[in-house]
Amino acid sequence: MPSKHVALIRGINVGKAKRVAMADLRALVERLGYTDVSTLLNSGNVVFTSSGATAPDAAERIEEGLAKRLKVPARVTVLAAKELATVVKENSLHGVATNPSRLLVAVLFDPQDSKRLLPLAKQAWGAERLAVGTRAAYIWCPDGVLASKLTEAVGKELRDGTTTRNWATILKLHELAT
Repeated sequence: MPSKHVALIRGINVGKAKRVAMADLRALVERLGYTDVSTLLNSGNVVFTSSGATAPDAAERIEEGLAKRLKVPARVTVLAAKELATVVKENSLHGVATNPSRLLVAVLFDPQDSKRLLPLAKQAWGAERLAVGTRAAYIWCPDGVLASKLTEAVGKELRDGTTTRNWATILKLHELAT
């Protein structure tokens, strides 16, 4: 049965080295056999329909396609629409986070990595907050993302085990996927 998926591609269109036109990205995903392909913004977010492919299989195929056809190596996380709905539902920072561009969602490549963030969630971070879900961590940065010590700590803990989007982008992807 066909199902919607969302691919989050880490690091493309950030800096000069990994620039990919969204039209080229859409064409790549379509060539891989996926349908109803659309991109969101110019940031490497792709929503598509898949018949039978698992999320990890789709991620692997898109990663290979990026490297071989577009010459851009990048990590890819694919979430089924249902998984993305869970990411949205598990955000417990609604009452605290007042600016969606300063609420980051760190989607984990390996859901088991959420356990590594639990010690950070227990620490005091001033006005910043960290909540940990099953597939994502939610980082509230009221003074801005670049000034966030918490974002830096999460990055050090997970290294390249995550890709981050702001809350507004996550909500737009969720809307496209449902």
